This record gives sequence, structure tokens and C-alpha cells, in this order.
Amino acid sequence: MPTRFALPAKPVTFLRRERLDEHLDRALRTPLVVVNGAAGAGKTLLVADWAAGLAQPVAWLTLDATVADPGMFWAHLLQSLRTSGVPVPDEIGLPAAGPVTHTLLTRLAARLGSSDRTVTVVLDEYDRATGPDLSEQLGFVLHHAQPRLRLVLVTRTEPLLPLHRYRAAGAMTEIRGAELAFTPEETVALLDLHGLRLSVEAARALVERTGGWAAGLRLCALAAQQSPDPQVYLKEFEAGRSTVADFLLAEVLKRQPPPTQDLLLRVSVLERFCADLADALTGRIDAEPILAGLHRANAFVEDLGHGWYRLHPLFREILRAHLRERSPGLEPELHRRAARWLRRSGSLPEMLAHAAAAKDWEFTARALVDDLAIGQVFTGLCCDDRADLIARTGARTTSPATHLVRAARDLSRHDLDRGLVHLRQAEEQLAADASEPPAAQLSCALLEAAAARLAGSPRRAEQAAQAARQLQREVPAHLLDQHPELPALLLTDVGSARLWAGRFDEARAALTTVAESSGGASTAVPRQQSLGHLALIDYLNGWPGRAERNAFAAMAEAERFGLPQPCGSGLGQLVLAAVAVDRNELGRAQDLLDRAPDPAAPDPVSAAGRSIATARLLLARGKVRAALAAADPAVKADVASPWAESQTALIASAAHLAEGHPDAAAEVLRRVAGEQPACAVGVARAHLAAGDRREALHVLDSIAAEAHAGPAVRVRATLVRAQAAHTAGDDDTARRLIAKALVEARRDRLRRPFLEAGPWLGPFLASAPLRHLAAGWLAPAPAAHGDPPRPPAGPAPVLVEQLTGRERDVLLRLAQMMSTEEIAVDMYVSVNTVKTHLKSAYRKLAVNRRHDAVRRARELRLL
Repeated sequence: MPTRFALPAKPVTFLRRERLDEHLDRALRTPLVVVNGAAGAGKTLLVADWAAGLAQPVAWLTLDATVADPGMFWAHLLQSLRTSGVPVPDEIGLPAAGPVTHTLLTRLAARLGSSDRTVTVVLDEYDRATGPDLSEQLGFVLHHAQPRLRLVLVTRTEPLLPLHRYRAAGAMTEIRGAELAFTPEETVALLDLHGLRLSVEAARALVERTGGWAAGLRLCALAAQQSPDPQVYLKEFEAGRSTVADFLLAEVLKRQPPPTQDLLLRVSVLERFCADLADALTGRIDAEPILAGLHRANAFVEDLGHGWYRLHPLFREILRAHLRERSPGLEPELHRRAARWLRRSGSLPEMLAHAAAAKDWEFTARALVDDLAIGQVFTGLCCDDRADLIARTGARTTSPATHLVRAARDLSRHDLDRGLVHLRQAEEQLAADASEPPAAQLSCALLEAAAARLAGSPRRAEQAAQAARQLQREVPAHLLDQHPELPALLLTDVGSARLWAGRFDEARAALTTVAESSGGASTAVPRQQSLGHLALIDYLNGWPGRAERNAFAAMAEAERFGLPQPCGSGLGQLVLAAVAVDRNELGRAQDLLDRAPDPAAPDPVSAAGRSIATARLLLARGKVRAALAAADPAVKADVASPWAESQTALIASAAHLAEGHPDAAAEVLRRVAGEQPACAVGVARAHLAAGDRREALHVLDSIAAEAHAGPAVRVRATLVRAQAAHTAGDDDTARRLIAKALVEARRDRLRRPFLEAGPWLGPFLASAPLRHLAAGWLAPAPAAHGDPPRPPAGPAPVLVEQLTGRERDVLLRLAQMMSTEEIAVDMYVSVNTVKTHLKSAYRKLAVNRRHDAVRRARELRLL
């Protein structure tokens, strides 16, 4: 009996954790402290060590089944108070074996409340004190003995006291399982007490395995001491065959009745589960009360909210090992049952995981196709490794569904040849079997559009889209509503094919529909790709500012949803690189090209976009031969792209001009110019270089280049006119045209056209008032290695649209490495307000990252 009233002795390997002691010290201000955690979480030793250091009296009582009766409980508590040195007068009385009298409770509360010192009462293993009567009596004494009584409950379950009232009044301190868990640094210190050495990184892996569970770590340490190589044991120990397993099986599993043991073993194959899913695995209908009871008992079952649970990771690992020993061969069947339940609930990623674990490939493929989920292979929502596993391991299955899944896997990786093989096999089988559901036919049309995009075949893409629209009428409406990614993917593929064909207006219509659509994460990939394609259209039309905004929006979409790189071609980054070349920011252009994904077999639009950006960068650095090679990457496509050919010709023409061959420069463009303003400007520039001023002006006048193109084309056309005027001796007209080009180029910081214009421009830019129009923004970025010589830098750049005072304040704090939340606190505004100021500042500074904003602000002398 005396051991019930004594503070437990600490082992020599006990680790005092300052953060938890500090939390308990803060509890000195509250009358109720609850330390709630699973078995072996370190609750008792933590509280005992803390209580031993208190200056006030501490009455300790360890409960067990014999003390569950209220009369026995109060008799033991009175004895505990006397043992701790708290005088308890005899007139308080002794509890009888029956009901505890109200008089006894009132006298005890009055005695404790009138004490000249605060008394701390610790009730260890309070979860063994059952029944609402005892909790009500304890709550009465605690309430009326304040402020001289502090009650500390060490428990595995939620006490029956009215905790919500204490929480609302701020009169309660709680330490729960998450806080009791050991950190990697604490684990290193604990192992050191056992004479074991482990790095923080290795300890982090051990903490992940054990969930930071104190008893698990101590048992691992004890077992490691007996191992020939303790460090290897700690890094690679098998939970199913260890002292940890013995502890958990004895303390948790074997304490449970057989139905509960069976349920725990079966749900160990699940990452998370609800009562209905558990019932599907057990074949019974009793999971709900069992799971609720296990959670209340802290039996390593965590409540995730909304009726979902999960097992402690180490407990789950041990249970799975025990399941394989107790019921060999049952695990695949449990995975199969879970997959079927999850399919009915609409949880595709988890369904795929369990179907793959059960090696039920036909079911998995059929579920993907029948549920119209085939598009999710392209969106990143269907894990790529699982789609690969289906395609590789289930090679012996040859149904239409499995061929469609393999085709989707290959096409999502841009493997057109293999994808078409599986797609054609699926089409043959579908044509021969009229019983296949419309969902399979619709999936086939979707994949046909994806293949047409990769093949650069606008005609096939349009045919696939038309077939898909007809098939959508035969598919249940609720299925279509569940998969907004299908029309988004289809329009993106069609828009990309139209873009390749040079039908910019039709492409923009399809792509804009996707870019402006909603749908959250399910349509994030097609939105990102559509925005990248829109950015390319803007760039090709000579609108760098619009192109940059769409490219930034594409990158923001990827960051917002954490899209995997293979889901995007990086077209937005390629466009940004091309825009950076036009601004003569060659280092930034190279960085963007280096970071853009480069698939082994990109679609034609992305391949052409990369070749254009790379060739223009090389040309800007004076590497003419390399630029010519990069501009003609021999993109594999069913039809030629007019804009890809014209861009290649423009680069070749500029290369010929750089080498002093204006006739060749004009000839290479004459074959593709047509009505394209950019090419017409290139032809005019070549004629002017050859000395034919009249023909140069005639070419520009014949297509009205300046009126129908963006600023990048207009600025170059205006400079050609200015050079023609200068050649004719009309410097006033030349000066006026140069001023017009400067004003036009300043908003988008288009520097390359002025550097490409030639040395004749230098004297004009050095004279007033043109010098003032060029001041700051026309100064080029620092030269990278291999860049051609540039004019000396002028004054600091100027900002076209000034920042507001609040935007400057946010930037100042950004430069001080403050987080968004810290800035909000420092400025006494909300986090959303800070984000609004940042978004506006990013737009004005033409950046999209914190580091770039600070760098740009310093260049502009705003910081």
C-alpha cells in the first residue's frame, strides 16, 4: 500500500525534457492539469520528476481496480494527503463502504481551501477510476477548494470532468500525446543515456517509425544494447520481432476481447479507416463502438475527425506482422475488400493503392475506366508509380480497360509510339464488343486527343474532340460532374493542336475556357498548361507583358497545388526565358531555361518553344552557329507549324545579318513571311541593311505591321523606319521615331531591339531629350560570360508604376527575412492584407518570388 502514495522512482536513464517541464511550470497558474497519453508515453515519470521539484506539498495516489469504488478512493486520497504532510483533521470523517456523504466532501474542500499553502494532488492512472459519481465528487472538491488545490490527472482516457468549462475559463492545462512524443534531438539525448550514439538524421527516422513513443524508444535502446551492432539495429530494427512488439502486444492487443483484436489486426492494412470500412474488412457491424472505445482508452487509435481513425504507425507495423503470422494469406483479401469499399466511396488514390496491393489488376483498370478516372493519370491525382505498376505487373491481362490504362500511362509520359500501340488495341477490342460501357469509349476519345496533340495533328485532335462531345451524351451526368478534368484536358489538347497549326484565335478560345475554369486540384494541370500556351501565343504576337502575366499565372498554378514536374511541360518558364532575352536579361533567361522541365519526348509546341528561347539566347550572346543549330530541332509532327517555321527563319535571318549577308537574310524570310508582321519587319530590316531603303519601307507599309502586332514587333518596325529616315538624312524624323520606340518599349523593358539596331543609334540615344527617355530602364543587365559588349550602364532603373507606401513597408520587412505572418503582426494588419500588398508589388516589379522582389527593389533603389 505505501507505494500507492509514493512518487515513482526515476530510472538512471530518465531524460528530463525542459520543454515539458516549462509547460508544467505554466500549469501552476491553473487549478486543473491533465496529462493524457497512450501506454508508455512517459506521462508518469514526467509528472513525478516535475512534482518532486515543487516547493508545495504533493499528494500522490496511484489508482488501480481496487480503488475504483468512491469510498475506497476517498479513503486512499485522505491517506495520501496525510502522507504528504497535509494535516487532515479527524472531524472530516472517514468514507464508508457505501455512498460518500456530501458532508465529507464539503469538509475536505473547506479544509483544503483554507490552507495557507497550495496542495498539489496527483492522481496517476486516473483512467482506472470509472464512473460518473466519482468524477462528479472530485469536481465538487476541486471547485470549492480553489485556489489552494491543484489537481493533476495522469490518464490514458479523457476524464469525465466538465473539461469544457475549465477550457473556456482558461483554468486548465493539457499535455497530450503529440507533445509527449520525443523529438529527434531528445531521442539522441535519450540514447546517449543508454550508451548509444546516433545522428540526428538517423534519430529522425527512428522517431518516424515509433511516432516518438517513449516506451518504444526505451525498449529499442535496451534491445540495441544486446545487439552486436547497436547503430545498425536502431536504424534497421524490425518492429514485428522486437521487445517493442512484445510490449504492445501484451499491453494493448492482448488486453482486448477477441472481436477487438480481430478488428485491430484487419485494419492494420489501412492507412486510415472509418467504422464502415472496418466493418467491410471484418464482416461484422460493431466497429463504431469498438473504435470509439479504443480511442477513449488511448489504445494507439488516433481520431482524425469526421469519423476517421488511424493506428499509431509502430503499432500498425507490429499488427501487420502479427496478422501475417496469425492468418497467412488473409492480407490480399483484406486489400481487395478495402479497394471495393473505397471505390464505392469515390476515393480513387486509396482504392488504387489497395487494389495494387491485392494484385487485382483487372479490377483496378476497370475502375479507372468505368469511373471515368482515366484522365487523372494526366493530372497528377492518380499516382504515377501505381499506374506504372498496373501497366508493368498486369502485363498478362489484355482487356480494353488495361490497354487504355497502359495507353494513358505512356501518353502522359509523352511516349507516343507505345501509347498508340495500346490505344489501337483498345479501339479494336471496343469495336468488337458492343457491351462495353460508354465510359470506355469516352476514355478512348480522350486518349486519342492526347495522342493527336503529341503527334502535332490538328485534324485528329478535332475529330477526337467531336467524338468525345457525342459520347458525353451517353455517359451518366453524375459521372461527368465528378470529373471536370475530362473536358479541361480535352480542350487543352485541342487548343495545343490548334496552336501548333497556327490557328491562334481558335486556340485562344479553347485555352481561355480552360484557364478561366474552376475545379480546384482536379483541373490544375490543364489550367497550368493552358496558361502556358496562352503565354506563348502572346509572345508570338509580340506582347511580352501579356505573355509574362500568363506565364507567371501558369507557374503560380503549379506552386499552388504542388504539381509534379512531369505533369507540366514548363512552357511558361520557356516563354519567360524568351521574354528575358528581349529584355537583355540573359543570365535570368539561362536560369529559366535550365530550370524548365525538358522531357525526353516533348510535345511539338513545347519542343518548338524551347528551341526558340534557346536560339534567341545564343544569338543575343553572339553565338551565331550555335543559334542556327538550336533553332531547327527537327520537331517530329504530322503537319508543319507555320509559326515554328517563321520563328526559325527569323533567327536564321538575324544570323545572316550578324554575319553581313543581308540578301541571304531577306531570302530566308521571303519564303515564310506571308502576312506575319514579325517576318515582314525582318525582311524590311534586311533590305535596309542591303541599302534598299525604299523597298524596306514598302514592305512595312504593305502589311501595316505596326497596327496589327504587339509592342515587340512595333518597336522593331519603328526602329527600322527611324534608321531609314537617318539614312535619308532626315534626323528629325529619325529622332521622333526613336522617341516613339522608347516610349513603346519602356513599359515592357524591351532592350534587345535597341541593341540589335546597330551603332547608328548610339549618338541619338546620347542626345537630349532621348537620353532622358532611355535613362535607367534601357541600361542592360550585367554581362554574362560570352555576352557581346554593351553600352555602359546609365543611372539606376526607374519604375513605371510607383509602389504605394504600404507596399514599400512590406518590401522593407521582406528584406529583413520576415515571414508573411510576422509582417502582418508588425504592421498590425491581417495576413490577407499583406498578401494583397505583396501581389501588387510583385506585379509592379515584374517578379514572382520574394528573393527577386527584394533584389529588384534594391536595383531600383527602393531599399
